[in-house]
Amino acid sequence: MIAIAVPKTRADEVKDRLNRRRQLDLEWRPGRKGDLVLLPLKGDNPFPELQVVEADLFPQDRHRPPQERIAEQLDIPNELKTLLPEKYERLGHVIVLRLPEPLLPFRREIAEAYAKVLKARTVLLEKGMIRGVERRPDVELLFGEETETTHSESGILYRLDPTRVMFSSGNFDEKLRMASLDCRGETVVDMFAGIGYFTMPLAAKAGAEKVIACEINPEAIRFLRKNIELNRVADKVTVFGGDNRDLPGEGLADRVVMGYVNVTWQFLPKAFSLVKKGGMIHYQDTFSIDRIPGGIVENVRNGSGGRPFEIAGIREVKSYAPSISHMVADVRVL
Repeated sequence: MIAIAVPKTRADEVKDRLNRRRQLDLEWRPGRKGDLVLLPLKGDNPFPELQVVEADLFPQDRHRPPQERIAEQLDIPNELKTLLPEKYERLGHVIVLRLPEPLLPFRREIAEAYAKVLKARTVLLEKGMIRGVERRPDVELLFGEETETTHSESGILYRLDPTRVMFSSGNFDEKLRMASLDCRGETVVDMFAGIGYFTMPLAAKAGAEKVIACEINPEAIRFLRKNIELNRVADKVTVFGGDNRDLPGEGLADRVVMGYVNVTWQFLPKAFSLVKKGGMIHYQDTFSIDRIPGGIVENVRNGSGGRPFEIAGIREVKSYAPSISHMVADVRVL
């Protein structure tokens, strides 16, 4: 491959001029040789003061899968390269990885490779499940320093720190569904608001007149308030800090959102007390597949306090674990 050898101090200038003259060969990546940058050249050398050399350059990466490029960066056994995860969560400039046990001794080198190829500033390792009532992440910082980031999703901005508060991209379809509802004129209670996963789509996209966002985690509340400002919904959203079961009032909501898992059924009595006659409860919880739909109906009946209801729809939000699904039921209170 023919390349023009350029001192580092002139590399940007020469690259720009070659590009404008259509003489920079974009099929190849620039290389390095000592203090020189090797720019792939098409045609004659327009810089007589610079030397043209034969160079072993690599093709551009745009047509190669990220995992292939990441593996190329790593000096680890080939059999371990096959274990590199194809899936990862991207939150703004932060990448969150899950790594199988054999890769853990190399986790920092792997994180640096993911950051370089995926152009991320920070990489976290997901070590375990979300913990406790406050839904705190169990992660390890592997690469970078700046963990607070802004994530954009379907026109909504979320400011967060994934080392301090949870964010699940797996709930994307449900957030999109909440955004598509017609909530004009409605008062909505989001019982587990977090940083605003459902509050923001309901207020910014679905047209809710008022959203009462309940959250118990002080860190999540801090980001929830930031996101209210970022998405310009301060006139619609009221934050209630504390246990949602302490929210005063009855029959005040046209709609109640229960974006929680594992023990959400314990909060159904409060949801039924908050919702008006004719209102809707979006009840999320986790169920073994052999308890769907029977277990969902049973939980709703037990939490209804005897109020009549109908199940308007049941759908899977995402797979939660082997043979366990994260489900949502739309419950109309009659």
